[in-house]
Amino acid sequence: MAIEIKGRLLRVAAAALLCVAQPALAMLPIEQWQSASGAKVLFVANRDLPMLDVSIDFPAGSAYDSREKSGAAAMTRSLLRLGADGLAEDEIARRFADVGAVLGGRFDPDRAGLHLRTLSDPQRRGRALELFSRILKAPEFPAAVLEREKVRQIGSLKEADLRPDTRVARLFYQMVFREHPYALRGSGDVETVSRLTREDLLAFYRRHYVADRAVVAIMGDVSRKEAEAIAEQLTAGLPRSDGRMTSLPQVEALAQGVTRMVAHPATQSHILIGAPGIRRDDPDYFTLFVGNYILGGGGFVSRITEEVRQKRGLAYSAYSYFAPQQVGGPFIIGMQTRRDQAGEALEVVRRTLSEYVEKGPTEEELRAAKQNIVGGFPMRIDSNRKIHDYLGLIGFYDLPLSYLEDFVANIEKVTVDGIRTAFARRVDPDRLVTVVVGADRDQTVTAPAAR
Repeated sequence: MAIEIKGRLLRVAAAALLCVAQPALAMLPIEQWQSASGAKVLFVANRDLPMLDVSIDFPAGSAYDSREKSGAAAMTRSLLRLGADGLAEDEIARRFADVGAVLGGRFDPDRAGLHLRTLSDPQRRGRALELFSRILKAPEFPAAVLEREKVRQIGSLKEADLRPDTRVARLFYQMVFREHPYALRGSGDVETVSRLTREDLLAFYRRHYVADRAVVAIMGDVSRKEAEAIAEQLTAGLPRSDGRMTSLPQVEALAQGVTRMVAHPATQSHILIGAPGIRRDDPDYFTLFVGNYILGGGGFVSRITEEVRQKRGLAYSAYSYFAPQQVGGPFIIGMQTRRDQAGEALEVVRRTLSEYVEKGPTEEELRAAKQNIVGGFPMRIDSNRKIHDYLGLIGFYDLPLSYLEDFVANIEKVTVDGIRTAFARRVDPDRLVTVVVGADRDQTVTAPAAR
């Protein structure tokens, strides 16, 4: 049965690839409305499986932390389901298990939220949604649980801080984003987590987990009328905003290139190179997505892998990607290599990037990239869970409802000249942060300021 259903979804997706010129939403009839509480709701009905996926996201990610209390956002989201409305965490877990429901979550710099997967029959669904609603509306943030989780988190942070991959990532984000909240560590630091109190979590919850900024995504075996009732059930009674919109500041471009070498006993040098990149709604998104696939996002068929690994054997893995966020996520090139090869690997990557920004890809590279991306598109939407994740993304970042419908067409429209122009606008090889953890000694080299 499962194989048959999955096959049907793949056939629908494949057919959509052949029909990209049809009216918007022909492939996925996404419905959108606003609940009485002010929440944005996106809904796709799918009667093929007796399952329901429901999520609710808020602009409450780590970028909404303060430097003094970084880690509050993550801890707030984590403790939501560890005690609510008179129910202890064990009782919450037991009740979800009794109806075969699974509660998960999402957390990143921009957003935080919870996701429920449940069977769609009214009895089990009703019990799961009732419990989900209680968790959202009446979290208790028990003091004893908070202290336990703080001890656990501090231990994890101390352990992570010894690893070169953690150190390179922390330093990279601090240097790329500087005073911007995207520089904050999502999990917080030992000092800031130590200071967190129950009152801090309650204050964060009341300010950011507000109904009129919530995004509810519903996917599965319910009707539109039932979906409307679910959205109201989850959002009615949530805190309301005070009218003052909490917005993130814009990310400033780097004034100059900086290379930071950090001494570490690791046998491998961990290297990250990059700069502020693009917003999630950037008009160049698809052009840069395809362009980066050719540069370093396509695995063995990308230029960086070809130059660094295939030709010279300098690294097992070398890659690049844009991580678009609300106001400008990073562009990143990463690799690991033997300490004695770090200098050569850096030179190869920098030369490869400079040539790519100057000349762009070849027509042959572009054609192959499009074929690979378009050919893999059906696998992006071959399950309820994947489509549901896209609903949350589309809703939170105000992307067009036809985003998935138009995906293939947007890929096909990308040109060599477009990639060259977009990369020239977004990536300056002379203004990049380079961090190497696993060097022989600490050293910082600053390039001349860009004019």
